[in-house]
Amino acid sequence: MSTTEPTARYDAFRALHHGERPLLLPNAWDHASAAALAAKGFPAIGTTSLGVAVAAGKPDAAGLTRDETVALALGLAPLPALITVDIEGGFSTDPAEVAALAAELAAGGVAGVNIEDGRPDGTLTDLALQTELITAVKETVPTLFVNARTDSYWLGTGGADATERLAGTLRRAEAFVEAGADGLFVPMLPDDDAISAVVKGVDAPLNVLFAPDRHSFGRLAELGVARVSCGSLLFRAAVHHAVELAWAIAQDGVASGAGLPSYADANALASLYDPAP
Repeated sequence: MSTTEPTARYDAFRALHHGERPLLLPNAWDHASAAALAAKGFPAIGTTSLGVAVAAGKPDAAGLTRDETVALALGLAPLPALITVDIEGGFSTDPAEVAALAAELAAGGVAGVNIEDGRPDGTLTDLALQTELITAVKETVPTLFVNARTDSYWLGTGGADATERLAGTLRRAEAFVEAGADGLFVPMLPDDDAISAVVKGVDAPLNVLFAPDRHSFGRLAELGVARVSCGSLLFRAAVHHAVELAWAIAQDGVASGAGLPSYADANALASLYDPAP
């Protein structure tokens, strides 16, 4: 997809947020996981900051994985899918540096980025600074889809009162859209009423983080959600199943290989890898 003209790439990705059904965005953590998802036919793939960080032996949301994130993103861009990258908080509080990162990713064929307002100390970035970061990215790379994430629910900020927290979330969301954000991401919205309130209250596609025990794709579609992200779910599932399989073998239990890709199938996932920067 990296050879696609930037405007066409942006238009194609934006259109996926305005279809009859929400965009289901699976999130990859390395080339193999992304290539397998692309081969399955997913039109767009995101990266998961937790998966990228932990796979590199680093903590998530600490701003430590800029190099790993960029290297992965540029390696994924040639895949037959649109790629959007989780850049945490932008790996900087300097708008010019965040904009430069966005420009580097866009030049490499990336369709979008996800930028969050949560900080390692558990607070939210000052709203004026966060909007400045978003504006800097959009002014530098207008054809990059910016999905602005607020962690008001994720971090439990904004007070214990549900009405107050929702109002604060809507204020931040509206400011992000005014700053140029193409989409809005609010992880951990507590219930259908809160989801509906954000859908109706903000003039931008809403992205929800899928929670297996709370959500169904069909219900989120009914509520008007435009994008459903898997976040770190697939990475955590892969780690879990790998450990369970190894444990089953060690315990002489049932260790079926049914449905698993063959050695040749897995090796073929590297066929589109381009090591050039």
